[in-house]
Amino acid sequence: MASIRNKKADTVFTLTRCGLLAAMAVILFYIEIPVVAFYKLDLSTLPAILAGFAMGPLEGVAVILVKDLVHLLGTSTSGVGELADFLMSCAFVVPASLIYRHAKSRASAIRGMAIGSALMVVAAVLINYFILIPAYQVLMNLPLHVIIGMGAAVLPFIDSTLKLVIFITAPFNILKGVVLSFVTYLLYKRVSPMLHKKGGREGGEVKGSCPCAKK
Repeated sequence: MASIRNKKADTVFTLTRCGLLAAMAVILFYIEIPVVAFYKLDLSTLPAILAGFAMGPLEGVAVILVKDLVHLLGTSTSGVGELADFLMSCAFVVPASLIYRHAKSRASAIRGMAIGSALMVVAAVLINYFILIPAYQVLMNLPLHVIIGMGAAVLPFIDSTLKLVIFITAPFNILKGVVLSFVTYLLYKRVSPMLHKKGGREGGEVKGSCPCAKK
């Protein structure tokens, strides 16, 4: 009976943590910083990374899913933007959390976030080329030349969708990956105790590792 109660308590605690992190992600999704062309930087993937490191990749994906479903309620892109965000965020969170889970150390966290950032860049280029930009043309009545023109306003030699995603989309997502990794590295050690059982303590010691705990 005690084990059943403990299991239920663990489930409730996990759901509570995921819910709180998802709420943070929803709020951060609406805080955007214009960077280049029509791309804006937000930190809404950050809570999912924290969830992935603290609990595992499935919990990280759950935070992303809740965030995008909530955002979908007020979207004007028929869910295309949310689908793109879900796929790109998962491309970062899943590999980063899997690598960190395998070996909980500072080096593992950095390596995981570097690989996650690289995969997010690749995913962003493919998704923008095959999904987002075509969707903008149909759903938002944006002619392709207007979209390309936004990129050409930054780099005049951009005259095609391929150049747009290579020279605008890819660098933007490299920047996003660096920012997310840096902020995660700074925050996780501080919030880790709150994301683990019993306030992160068991027997007076912090339970669980964090990216800054080991070399």
